[in-house]
Amino acid sequence: MGAAGMAGAALPLVQGTAAEAAPRPPTDDPSRVFDVRRFGAKGDGVTIDSGAVNRAIDEAAKARPPAGGGAGGTVYFPAGTYACYSIRLKSNVALYLAQGATLLAAKPVDGKGYDPAEPGAGNPYQDYVHSHWHNSLIWGEGLTGVTISGPGVIDGKGLVGGPGEEEPGAGTKAIALKLCRNVMIRDITILNGGSLAILPTGVDNLRIDNLVIDTYSDGINLDCCRNVRISGSAINTPNADAIVLKSSYALGKARATENVTIDNCMVSGYDLGTLYDGTFKTAASYGRTGRIKFGTESNGGFTNIAISNVIFEHCRGLALQTVDGGLLEDVTISNITMRQVQMPIFLRLGSRMRGPAGAQIGKLRRVSISDVIVHNADPRYPSTISGIPGHPIEDVRISNIRHSLAGGLTPGDVNQNPPENEGAYPETTMFGPLPAYGFFIRHAKGITLDNVEVRFEERDTRPAYALRDVADADFHHNRADKVEGTPTFVLDDVDDFTVTTSRPVPDTRLDHTGHKEL
Repeated sequence: MGAAGMAGAALPLVQGTAAEAAPRPPTDDPSRVFDVRRFGAKGDGVTIDSGAVNRAIDEAAKARPPAGGGAGGTVYFPAGTYACYSIRLKSNVALYLAQGATLLAAKPVDGKGYDPAEPGAGNPYQDYVHSHWHNSLIWGEGLTGVTISGPGVIDGKGLVGGPGEEEPGAGTKAIALKLCRNVMIRDITILNGGSLAILPTGVDNLRIDNLVIDTYSDGINLDCCRNVRISGSAINTPNADAIVLKSSYALGKARATENVTIDNCMVSGYDLGTLYDGTFKTAASYGRTGRIKFGTESNGGFTNIAISNVIFEHCRGLALQTVDGGLLEDVTISNITMRQVQMPIFLRLGSRMRGPAGAQIGKLRRVSISDVIVHNADPRYPSTISGIPGHPIEDVRISNIRHSLAGGLTPGDVNQNPPENEGAYPETTMFGPLPAYGFFIRHAKGITLDNVEVRFEERDTRPAYALRDVADADFHHNRADKVEGTPTFVLDDVDDFTVTTSRPVPDTRLDHTGHKEL
């Protein structure tokens, strides 16, 4: 066999050799394992190895076992640092980064670098980052049966994550997938993931498991995806969101994100890199991002979502939002702990309507949130449920919550008439500091709070609850801290209000009130 043939040969596994002793991907068929070094990769952190990696992918895509069966193989990265530009995935190919292997996003040189961005969404509704996939470190489009795994590291050091995204040769994302199916990403670590560490758009049957992500911009953006599980992952994004569910117009049509589970994860806003190095440093102030959020892009909506067993640390809280006409419905959230967060729970129905003309304002309904502990949250921004006039948030049940803010504010410290901001970008700070220390509820219908404690660490003279334009509100077996002379509830334009077995308020039933303090 000539030199060219040897370069394309699969990794041999010979008894007693160094190749056998090295960590290997989980396969019993060496004919389907393609070591990138055999295709010319140096792994020295300087040589650009993406050409060799892409040759290995091409060969792996052709591989078939001698006894028949499914096509495809595993592209294997042994220990080393592989400086690369764009890596082009193919169907039925796995990338496996061994222990000690780092896939390093190289910096472009003289305008030469990553694949050029393909034509985007062709509409004015999406930003540049969400409309392009090819200008990434790892990308794939229209594929099936793709795996990225192993204990190695993807370091996006050479990617851009803000201004400069359109510079010649620039790469913007660590992993970008469009219209793919049957995808698994597991066990890897991603550092400095560019503008988006992982962007799956229109990807169905996606599993993301046991990742560590420590990056300066968004961690995982699920956009227009179906049948997704994210589990066992720790994601630190001090300046952006950790896990984001979106349903944008990037595919040229509205497509829901649905059937998603997120479980056994941690999201945080520690200083960049300090999750990965284990020092867990963070500023004492509130406002780090690092959260789970739905809906800053919400044309297609969100349906059938379950979130459980998640820790929020030094970041913003949970945000469920729909502002572009999509439905947000049938969501269950349970077993959450939050420490030093900003606005623990935020439900927002708005009317930004960034999309084709003629769309109707969406709906936010049938949401259940239970078994949540919140400690030392930002006193300016209590949990908020806010629709817009004529379009209430509907059917929300909040139960078994221990909700403690730092407190220390007075009614004079906040805006007693927060703006509606109906068409604004949805964000926890969009209404300014709010006139309650527990829950601010506005334009809502069918709200139940059961076994909820709202408390403050320092004396706070705002009411625990402020309700405005609310119908069918039921408070049962709740408890709130109280300062003498300060009401627990302030009700404005409220219909069908009930409070039972709750302290410090006696049982009360109101058919309607224009204004009442309890």
